[in-house]
Amino acid sequence: MVKGVDLDLAHVRAFVLAAQELHFGRAAAALSISQQGLSKRIARLESQLGTELFRRSGQGVQLTEVGRRFLGPARQTLAAADQALAAVREEHRPLRVDVWGHLYAPMRALAQVATRTGELSLELGHGRDLPSVAAALLHGDIDAGFGRVHPPLPTGLTHRLVRLEPVDVVLGEGHPLAAEPALRPEQLRDSVLWTPGALDRLDFLRRFAEQFGIRDHAEGPNLGLDHFLAAMLSDARRFSLLPADVPLPRLPGARSVPLVNPTPLYAWSLLWRDTGGHPLLRDLLTAFMTEAGRNRWLEYDPAHDWLPEPHATT
Repeated sequence: MVKGVDLDLAHVRAFVLAAQELHFGRAAAALSISQQGLSKRIARLESQLGTELFRRSGQGVQLTEVGRRFLGPARQTLAAADQALAAVREEHRPLRVDVWGHLYAPMRALAQVATRTGELSLELGHGRDLPSVAAALLHGDIDAGFGRVHPPLPTGLTHRLVRLEPVDVVLGEGHPLAAEPALRPEQLRDSVLWTPGALDRLDFLRRFAEQFGIRDHAEGPNLGLDHFLAAMLSDARRFSLLPADVPLPRLPGARSVPLVNPTPLYAWSLLWRDTGGHPLLRDLLTAFMTEAGRNRWLEYDPAHDWLPEPHATT
């Protein structure tokens, strides 16, 4: 049916974007063309292949079975084309890396790696949340991103664990537990978890609360660490969690206490498209693995540490 067909990459790219968005208008906007222009490209591709790739209805568009089978190879085709174009350029563009993070900013780890290498050409971005980072990766807007990966990972992406960060509890000197040299997570069950946004959008904090029986929480906007901690200090029962190596702002009454038995670990992964990508991506991964070994970033002992998903270490 499709022997001898030379696929037009513009048509294939239109199909992939429409398949990811399941919305012709958004896909057309991403390509900076009209919706009519996008529809024509997909119609021509379907004509070449001799089959429908989308099922259109009043409720929108859905992939046909053939469309679902075609999507993976279509992505690979575009990735190969992008690599071919990069190979003939005299200079590679910078590796576009998203460093999204709420209070657990991966910028610290990336800065440490970049300082060691001194040779990686990086262009940084700041996503809104992990789903937006995943969408940017799939659209080709960025080459790599950071996030705490928890199933299911979007189709078309892969990841590598690069850092496990021990987490401390942060509270005010008026908190009943403020004088303790160390705390077990379960000792916080009668306190109020203060979060930078809605708890149902912060998977790590939500699972921490569920695991250790913390019933009460309150939330405020994420306007930076100083503002966040100042609001936490306004209620003596509040506490939050921060990576152990984050220096606290100079706020009177704020203190950090280690969590033990178990110590919560925040798992950062580097994400990228499973079809490969930018030639500097391998260098970045190698640099992270070197730094992880030097600083023991990937140590995990289930007898003493807590991860929401133990398989995240594999």
